Amino acid sequence: MENNQVREIIQDNIKKKNHFSDRIMPKVFLVMALISVFTTFGIVYTLIFDSIKFFSQVPIREVFSTNLSPLSRNPSFGFLPLLNGTFWTTLIAMLVAVPVGMAAAIYLSQFASPNLRKVLKPVLEVLAGIPTIVYGFFAYSFVTPLLMNLIPSLGAKNVLSPGIVMGIMIIPMVASLSEDAMNAVPTIMKEGAMGLGSTRLETTTKVVIPASISGIVSSIVLAVSRAIGETMIVTIASGSSKNFTFDITQSMQTMTAYIVEFTSGDAGSGTVGYYSLYAVGLILFVFTLGMNLIAQSIARKYREEY
Repeated sequence: MENNQVREIIQDNIKKKNHFSDRIMPKVFLVMALISVFTTFGIVYTLIFDSIKFFSQVPIREVFSTNLSPLSRNPSFGFLPLLNGTFWTTLIAMLVAVPVGMAAAIYLSQFASPNLRKVLKPVLEVLAGIPTIVYGFFAYSFVTPLLMNLIPSLGAKNVLSPGIVMGIMIIPMVASLSEDAMNAVPTIMKEGAMGLGSTRLETTTKVVIPASISGIVSSIVLAVSRAIGETMIVTIASGSSKNFTFDITQSMQTMTAYIVEFTSGDAGSGTVGYYSLYAVGLILFVFTLGMNLIAQSIARKYREEY
C-alpha cells in the first residue's frame, strides 16, 4: 500500500511540473541551435551564388595568373599575388607564434608554480583581448620603424612587420590550448617517468608532449586558420601592392586586405571587380574550413584516451 502511495505521489509531481515552459523551452533551444546552422548555409550560398557570377565572366586559368589589376581599363584577376601575400604573412606569424607559444605552454604546465601560473596565464591571455586594429597600428608605427633600423631596405609597408605582430597576437591561442592539452596528461604518467630517473625536461619532451600531440597540433592548425583570416593588421601594415614577389621586405596584399580595399567603394556594385570580392571570399572560406577540418581530423586520429 505504501509503495502505491509513493508511485501516486511521484506521478502527481510529474503532472504538476509538466508546465508550459517545460514543453516550449526545448523547442526554443532547438531554434537557437539551428540559427548557427542556417547562418552558415546562408554564408555559403551567398559566396557561391555571387562567385558563380564572377567565374562566368573570368576564366579560371586567369585566376591562377600573377597579373592582378582589377581597376585598370582592361582588368585582370590573377589571385596568385593575394595567395602569395597571405602565405608569407601566415608563415611569418607561425614562425613567431609556435616556438614562443609552445615554450610558454611548457613552462606554465610543467615548470611554473601554481601561484605563478595564476598570474602569468591571465596576463598572457590579455593579448587575445587587444583589438586587431591596435595591433595594426602597433605594427605600422612601432615595429616597422624598429625593423628599418635593422633592415635598411625594408619598405614602409611590408610583410615582415605585420607577420611578426600577427604571430604575437596568436601566441595566446597556441599557448593556452597547448597547455590545456598538456595538463590533460595523467599525473601518473609524469610521476612514472620521473620515478624511472627522467628529469622534468625529459619527462616533458618524451612523455607529456607525445601524449598531448593531438591537442598541440590542433592548436597550431587553428592558429594558422586565425592567421589566414586576419584582416586589420595586414590592411594597415602590409599595404596594397598587387605584385607577385617573394621579398618579404616589400609590400604585398593578402586576400582579406583585398576584400577590405574593394568594399570601401572602389568597385561599383554589379561589376566584375565587385563579384571578385566573393570569389576571393570563397577561396578564403575554403582555406579556413580546410584548416578546421584538418585540426579535427588530427585530433580524432591522435587523441589519447585516459
